[in-house]
Amino acid sequence: MDFDSFERILVDRRDDGIALFTLNRPKRMNVTDARMHAELAVLFRLIDEDETIRVAVITGAGKAFSAGGDLAEIDTDGSDYAGTIRMMRETIQILTGMVECRKPIVSAINGAAAGAGLAVGLLADISVIAEDAVIADGHTRIGLAAGDHAALLWPLLTSMAKAKLYLLTCRKLDGREAERIGLVSLAVPRERVLEEALAVAAELARRSPLALELTKRSLNHWIRDGMAAFEASLAYEVVTTFGPEAREALGAILAAMKQR
Repeated sequence: MDFDSFERILVDRRDDGIALFTLNRPKRMNVTDARMHAELAVLFRLIDEDETIRVAVITGAGKAFSAGGDLAEIDTDGSDYAGTIRMMRETIQILTGMVECRKPIVSAINGAAAGAGLAVGLLADISVIAEDAVIADGHTRIGLAAGDHAALLWPLLTSMAKAKLYLLTCRKLDGREAERIGLVSLAVPRERVLEEALAVAAELARRSPLALELTKRSLNHWIRDGMAAFEASLAYEVVTTFGPEAREALGAILAAMKQR
């Protein structure tokens, strides 16, 4: 898979080595279906290998950044073992791809973010969020252990107390609060999110690529130290995927969606 074969992510190469990547399912709030998830799994390796890219910016089309996984694709009878393992491996590729990518990654979280989309937004080296954007990790609400990124990243960015509050209760928070507790880098008015993210990218593009690479690499050892927690949480999420609570919760959500 290469940039030209992407179907769910738009690629816009801009001046000065900046590339803008847009999650592109605006009618579905950019939820991550199987195709988008697969593209995200290779995106950051491709960015790393492309010598014309100095800084990557990732955002969402329309009013949302990415409102989580595509529940319509989830098998609620617990029989899609192969598909679940594929998604688990891709999730590892997304996280490790972002951590190991030599280039700075800036997220422009222009609206609602959850699930895999939220993982990408928060794992970016610098995250810019709309002040009124609503984010949440909703795993426990649907009977799943909080996997993806949350057990690794939320305690590191905020505190264990805040991580437990939001991950156990699935409470929502807006961009202002996310910035206040340290979960994101910057919160700005919604109309300025992409502008601010591109301005940060332009600032980074003027820096020494090697200096940025090695500074990012050294800082990301804090994340590498937590990889055991990440892999455990991901495994626990997979286990709970096949549990009765998750099947019941997902089935109820899908039934409600069909009645709309």
